[in-house]
Amino acid sequence: MSTETQNDGDDLEERVANFLRRNFPQIQMHGGSAAIQDLNRETGEVSIALGGACSGCGISPMTIQAIKSRMVKEIPEIEKVHAHTGAEGGSDMGGMSPSFPGETVDDDGEADEGPEAPF
Repeated sequence: MSTETQNDGDDLEERVANFLRRNFPQIQMHGGSAAIQDLNRETGEVSIALGGACSGCGISPMTIQAIKSRMVKEIPEIEKVHAHTGAEGGSDMGGMSPSFPGETVDDDGEADEGPEAPF
């Protein structure tokens, strides 16, 4: 690989990172994170992992769809975007999904009422 090609690739990765920071500042503002997991310059595919508060967030599917549609329009070298959170069964959360009071049962067989108030 020539130095010129490698520099072009580094530039592409930087443009993808800048795209995420510029277009989705609310991810960080709401306690989430977005990281480039893989970037294949030959196929034009990029994998993005959303973490932190994005895992289990009800609007993360809309955020993922927005990333997928906007990135291919704004960065010509990117042809396909794979994006996910740990809530879909990926490795980030071990397949865990959020639960709500009354949905689960404690070890003693009683419905889980959620966390107790600190007062």
